[in-house]
Amino acid sequence: MPGFADSFWSGDYAGGLGVLFGKLQQGIVENQQVLQIAKLRADAEDLYGAKLMAIPAGADRAGGFGRDDGASVRKAFDGMKKEMDEAGKNHKKVADNIRQLVIEPFAKWCEAHEDRVLASHDELQSRIKSYDKQHEAVKKLRSHYFNKCRLVEDMDEETKFIGVPPPDTPSSATTPAAPGVPATPQIKLPDNDDDEELDPVEIGDEYMQASEVKKMLGKMLDMIPQTQVKVAILGTYQNVSTGEQIVEYIMKQQGATSVSYAERVGQDLVSNGFLRLIGAVGSTFANSSKMNYQWRPKAFQWAAIKPKATDKLQRAPTIHMNGDQVSETSSPTMAYVGDYLGGLLNNQRPGETPGDRLRREASEADEKYKGGVRKLDLMRCDFEEAMMDNLKFMERCELDRLKAIKSVILDFAGAISNVIPSIQATVDTMMLYQETVQPLGDLRYLLESYRTGSYVPKVITYESYYNSPDEQTFGVDLEARARADRKRVPVIITSILTYLDHHYPDLDGDEARRGIWLVDVPLAATHHLRNAINNGKAPPKDVLAKYEVPIVASVLKLYLLELPDSIVSSHKYEIIKTVYTTHGSEGDDRARLAVIQNTLGSLPLTNIATLDAITTHFTRLIELTSADEAFVAALAHILTYCILRPRFESSLTASERHSYRLVRDLFAHKEQIFGELKRASAQGGNRMRAISTDESQRRTHMEARNRAVISAAKSRSSSPAPPQHRKGGSGDVTRFPINVSPTSIDPDIGPETESPVSESASPPMSATAPAHNPDGLEKSNSLSRTGRATGGRFPRKNANLVRSAAAGKRDSIASNASDGSIGAEQELSYRRSVEGVTLSDRPMDD
Repeated sequence: MPGFADSFWSGDYAGGLGVLFGKLQQGIVENQQVLQIAKLRADAEDLYGAKLMAIPAGADRAGGFGRDDGASVRKAFDGMKKEMDEAGKNHKKVADNIRQLVIEPFAKWCEAHEDRVLASHDELQSRIKSYDKQHEAVKKLRSHYFNKCRLVEDMDEETKFIGVPPPDTPSSATTPAAPGVPATPQIKLPDNDDDEELDPVEIGDEYMQASEVKKMLGKMLDMIPQTQVKVAILGTYQNVSTGEQIVEYIMKQQGATSVSYAERVGQDLVSNGFLRLIGAVGSTFANSSKMNYQWRPKAFQWAAIKPKATDKLQRAPTIHMNGDQVSETSSPTMAYVGDYLGGLLNNQRPGETPGDRLRREASEADEKYKGGVRKLDLMRCDFEEAMMDNLKFMERCELDRLKAIKSVILDFAGAISNVIPSIQATVDTMMLYQETVQPLGDLRYLLESYRTGSYVPKVITYESYYNSPDEQTFGVDLEARARADRKRVPVIITSILTYLDHHYPDLDGDEARRGIWLVDVPLAATHHLRNAINNGKAPPKDVLAKYEVPIVASVLKLYLLELPDSIVSSHKYEIIKTVYTTHGSEGDDRARLAVIQNTLGSLPLTNIATLDAITTHFTRLIELTSADEAFVAALAHILTYCILRPRFESSLTASERHSYRLVRDLFAHKEQIFGELKRASAQGGNRMRAISTDESQRRTHMEARNRAVISAAKSRSSSPAPPQHRKGGSGDVTRFPINVSPTSIDPDIGPETESPVSESASPPMSATAPAHNPDGLEKSNSLSRTGRATGGRFPRKNANLVRSAAAGKRDSIASNASDGSIGAEQELSYRRSVEGVTLSDRPMDD
């Protein structure tokens, strides 16, 4: 039965959590209802007891039984009054028992349960808001990065066909006015429709829209004092404010929490061209009354206001060479010189051409976009870990709530049954109701009725402008990843399967080998390994060796779940559904398998090769470990969403088992399905064969391999040791050859034909090679207790798998040989069998 951790996921995370917490909130209301009914029953029992105790006093009358002291009827009457009083006391006791045993403890538990649910809800809600905020920021950074790249491309195209003037050529926009004619300042008010086209501006620690920046500048220009400042040689600057005045405004009006944050806001105003430092070199903003900053025309343009009128302070007259004194207003030359010198002092990159500036801005935007994607991915992983932990915790809380209600009903019945035997029938009925409460059944009903989807993470990958999938492995399209690796199967899949084949013999027993695929690995441990190998390259063996085998297997399942589409494309889901609906009955295998072959044959070659490699690995594991039906069913359930998942999950697809039946058919009829696919591809059907890189020695290698197999069979038949027959077989070498998908030899094709879905094969590991731990370091994680490097939840044994026949133990990898010389001879024959045969994974066709 799936749990909360695999049932309340959705694309935006909030949808599934909303459904879950809606049901949990309903549970809180149900707790209050149970508590309220207990309170009402206690009040009723208390009132009923008081009424019964008031009956004896109300029954006395003058001139009645009081006058007849010795009559038997009087004693019967007095006995009735006494029984009424005792009955009232009993009901009072029932009311007290209900309050002490049911109401008080259950009320405290309900408060604690509500606090737990609300705390989990608030935590996940805050994480969702942070994730959504970062996601929006990444979208903006992506748009900004793409815009910069387009500008660079446009500039390069224009440079090819249009002559670009030198950077120092004056333009009409910068030509000074004629002498004696002062330039009239003009302010261009931007249209409100252009606000959306402007890029967000970084002010402080957040990106603000252009409309928000305009409002902020309008308030700052209106409230911050401005004056004019005279600077030697450069002249007089208008609309000047000190750094101290600007920081004071930011602290009071914008709610800055510290002076350093206010200085960062001021620095961003300088960097975005709204302020400039005068009278000093550089463009640094500081909280100082000595530092003067001029509001630039861009600030007034964005604020859509005119500069404030300031008192015209007359500067000292300038003496021209002819002896005449000319004021500052009549000398535009000095103003031009002042602006020019100020620009030189404030320019941090002198000599930078527009092309260099655009390329620098595009590079900076790319780095920011990459950093934003990395931060978003880390936030997603951290959020999924927290969500997984909270879902498991909420499942335990909900199960505890249902058990608590069951316990309350039992205590409620006990409070009544222990005091009043006369209402035993009522108690029996209540006990019957108590027996009808099934916590696990209610939990299953909740999951089946309200689940929103299984755990299928949606990875936000980095989209390079030049469409290259490098630097990332998880979340990349399967075919694109294989093409980048120049392999038929992505390197991460072949590397992990080969690594597992190498380490299966190190595990103690078949149960441990099968268990690595069924154990519930914490998501945090899986994400730790994922982050270590998510670099677009083959995972190094030394990195995988740092983690226990179940974590390595779990990261392969996570890789398949994070693919944009399942291995068998979700577009084929309806076809597979139709296949099992039409040909799903027993005894109709041929028709069903034929349709499955045709459906899989339409998949890309990479998907077929990957599916063949994975299926080969698991069928070999099932066969060699003599797996039972329970393990095969559990493994098929785990791999269901890795192999085939619907495009959109709904309540209908949640109850369908077509993906599970497809996995079972792949396990049961692997050779028949993929044999036909290989034969069709080899005969040149609708697919182009990949060009082999090692066809020259293929026939020689195949003949040497056949001779070695015959020699090995003869050596085994001449062995004095009695043969032992067991399902899966036991040999003198390990039953897990180190290959991903061995090349199959079809009698109809011949030895020269090579399967299009074959994968690389590594030399087999000798069964008699001793295990070697170079440093003997201890390692531990959430799946094992601390121990030697060969210990863990799945204890490893020495790589020497030959056991004594007298020990009485049998293992699926144990050697049948009882004589060391015979074992050595068999090992030698096996080594000869693989000598000269090399199966290499060919690169993809360009």
